[in-house]
Amino acid sequence: MSDSRGYSLKQIAKYPFIYARNTKIGIFLMCIAIATGLTFFLGDDDFVRTQYIVLFLLFFSMLLWFTEAIPPFAVGIFIVGYLIFFMGREGTMDVHQYVQTWSDGVIWLFLGGFFLAEAMRKTRLDIRLLIITAPRFGDKAKYIILGLMFVTAILSMVMSNTATTAMMLATVTPLFSKIDNKALQKAFLLGIPTAAAIGGMGTIIGSAPNAIAVGALEAIGIKISFLQWMSVGVPVALLLTFMTWKLLLNKYKLGELKLSTDFIKDLERNKDHKKEEKLQKRIVLIVLTLTIFLWLTSQWTGIPVAAVSGIPIVALTMMGIIDADDVRKLPWDTLMLVAGGLALGIALQEQELALYFISKITVFDFNVYLLLVLFSLLTVALSNFMSNTAATTILVPVAISLISIYGDVNPVLFTMVIGLSASCALLLPVSTPPNAIVYSTGLVEQSEFRLAGFFIGFTGPLVIILWTLLLTFLFF
Repeated sequence: MSDSRGYSLKQIAKYPFIYARNTKIGIFLMCIAIATGLTFFLGDDDFVRTQYIVLFLLFFSMLLWFTEAIPPFAVGIFIVGYLIFFMGREGTMDVHQYVQTWSDGVIWLFLGGFFLAEAMRKTRLDIRLLIITAPRFGDKAKYIILGLMFVTAILSMVMSNTATTAMMLATVTPLFSKIDNKALQKAFLLGIPTAAAIGGMGTIIGSAPNAIAVGALEAIGIKISFLQWMSVGVPVALLLTFMTWKLLLNKYKLGELKLSTDFIKDLERNKDHKKEEKLQKRIVLIVLTLTIFLWLTSQWTGIPVAAVSGIPIVALTMMGIIDADDVRKLPWDTLMLVAGGLALGIALQEQELALYFISKITVFDFNVYLLLVLFSLLTVALSNFMSNTAATTILVPVAISLISIYGDVNPVLFTMVIGLSASCALLLPVSTPPNAIVYSTGLVEQSEFRLAGFFIGFTGPLVIILWTLLLTFLFF
């Protein structure tokens, strides 16, 4: 899974799955016991049977996501199956709504993005972007790092941050044989994964938590367009990338150090020149441009973004750029997790459990803006130790329920802040796969993630809140 600790551990140290199999059954049973205890301890005497059923599912899913006794995507599948089985037995519930999350517009949007990302990777358009932009960075090391971080962030807006990190790391690795300066190496290695994680904020398809937030808002009748999300996410992503770059410069004292960019020439020599490969690049570029244009203008053209996603799916397969083998490689596990998260959100809203917990919180009469800060920091904290998609799934329904307690609260504000804050969890090597990929090189110590981790973990939510407040006031 793209944001699971299991994947991160596998990247770092070839996680011993034989040992894991001998312990995960015990962890799974322990999760059942703890979830059962929490359900009866935190449940209310006035709860009906269906509320207890969903409350147990909430606690059990949280524990499974936290411990990863089973992979996060498997929890998503389990949620849908559990709801169909138990809620269907009640006879009064419409279980079709839980199955329909598999065909939700957000799922189709993500799937279209996956096809575009795979086509870019396969035709090396991602490398081409680097070839075009890199010579403009100059010969000073600090500006080369800034340029690579911005390219990484932009690519992560349409590609998996894991794939982007792996590609960028492979690209800059030849530099390390020419660099004796350890501080410069570490600045490169820490800048790229941070930019990859932050860049995912930029678009709805850039990160699964973004999709969860948009899907939750659609469930209550609020549609967020591709362009509206970008108006919030892109400035925040670029600003935080720039701030991280300044932080790395101050820490590693790079000054006016110069660096050769011959590695870009090597990429040029290795690029493909066959006529068919050039044609494929042009086709992907046309499809990419058309798809993004229609995504951005959906509010004016009236074409739903989910329908636009059919363009890359049909065009790229029809033109033979994406074949059956490529389709099998797509991150289907992300779609499974998102679908399960949407189903859990529907159940929590339907059974008014989020509203119940909100009513307990409001006993303390928190200021709305203080709650906003608390939600954002809690999202970051949870996302450092569990799937950021799972953390968003848990917190978004609770946040949306605030509108029934605080009448003047815009649900867009809380939902977008939570979705964006989930990408600020960078404290540990296992917090994100990009961190894990870099840590696995052995060139960066675990402690060196802390500076950027704490900085983004606290500064990120603050920037997100301020910018989202401004845009929510002006446009939403």
